[in-house]
Amino acid sequence: MDIPDLIKILKTVPPCHLRLFDYARLVLGEDGEPDSEKVVFYAQEVAEAVSEAEAYANATRSVVEWLGKLARSHS
Repeated sequence: MDIPDLIKILKTVPPCHLRLFDYARLVLGEDGEPDSEKVVFYAQEVAEAVSEAEAYANATRSVVEWLGKLARSHS
């Protein structure tokens, strides 16, 4: 695979929306601080969203490492 092919593939990757950011806003109280009742109410969803974000971060790190190796091998 060459660089132009890689660029074409990367352009087809859809943007990612992490639910963690939605829940971070959802659990805030009127004062802008986390509302403990909301945190408890959404605890399961937040835990799932954290797992999703961690998986995305790990996958992103892997791609960055792979791209770095690819770039070094072509320089």
